[in-house]
Amino acid sequence: MTPWERFATVAQGSQADRVPIALIVDSPWLPGYAGIDTLDYFLRPDEWLRINLGLLDRFPDVAWIPSFWIEYGMAAEPSAFGARIVWHHDQPPSIEPVRGGLAALADIESPDPQRHGLMPLVLQRYADAERRLLPEGINVKMVAARGPLAVASWLLGVTELMIALKTRPEDISRLLDVLTTTVITWLRAQLDVLRAPEGILVLDDIVGMLSPKLFEQFARPYLSRIFASFGGLIKVYHNDTPCAHLVGPMSTLGFDVFNFSHQMDIATVQAKMPGAALMGNVPPLDVMARGTPEQVQAWARECVLKTGGRGLILSAGGGVSPGTPPEAIDALVRTADES
Repeated sequence: MTPWERFATVAQGSQADRVPIALIVDSPWLPGYAGIDTLDYFLRPDEWLRINLGLLDRFPDVAWIPSFWIEYGMAAEPSAFGARIVWHHDQPPSIEPVRGGLAALADIESPDPQRHGLMPLVLQRYADAERRLLPEGINVKMVAARGPLAVASWLLGVTELMIALKTRPEDISRLLDVLTTTVITWLRAQLDVLRAPEGILVLDDIVGMLSPKLFEQFARPYLSRIFASFGGLIKVYHNDTPCAHLVGPMSTLGFDVFNFSHQMDIATVQAKMPGAALMGNVPPLDVMARGTPEQVQAWARECVLKTGGRGLILSAGGGVSPGTPPEAIDALVRTADES
């Protein structure tokens, strides 16, 4: 089986020939790994393609999620709502909240992915990437979007968002409805430019900051709507905020794969989320980036032991952190070889 076939098999509830390995990699890690300026990574398609193709050669046993990801950090969705994007040479862009806060967004409409912000550039680059990749027998398997609460946190700032959830629930609900429509439209626009996509990735860490009551009010309706809109595709949900109190409620949102914090015990998560494949959960910073290969293997073996290797996709407990050495990924592969 190929790395993607292993990943897809476990994501769909079956058993692969061995424990799959999958990693979320993007502009926080890849430019540094390749020794290139972050702006060059974004602006030089040939270098972007070289780096991402190189992953397949250097790590032939790893499924890259979402693979050949065209992203500008977290800027695509906020840019379509008028947030100011601040660019850097050594890290992904940062995002300044919209001036005027929630009041300025009161009557905002969902943007058009074909016309607004950075979204049209991403779509055009996906079309170009597939034009180059298909002759090599490679196609882009997944697309990605930030979830509605994550986008709201960039537009408003996390503090203002959390306060508004309690003080202005109707206004926030309207904004989240618009953002949910945007996420769905944005994912569909990306899927439409690809030949044969098989999955979506939704990233929303802000959900983990909510109480169970706020989760039911401000997360469930919107995330459920997103996942229900993509039947037939593999649905991956990334949320690496520690949120043990929400694991049970989140289990019914409709995703297939859960990528979660290493601060949550994988056996406990498996018990509370029996219908989902678990993607994790080696500490991405303290172990993957700063630890030794032996420490990576020890953590990974513990993940296999606690889950019995069932429904497990070995990964970091989040995305790959800046500075993660290749040897840490090699250590994951060795652990999977043992399983």
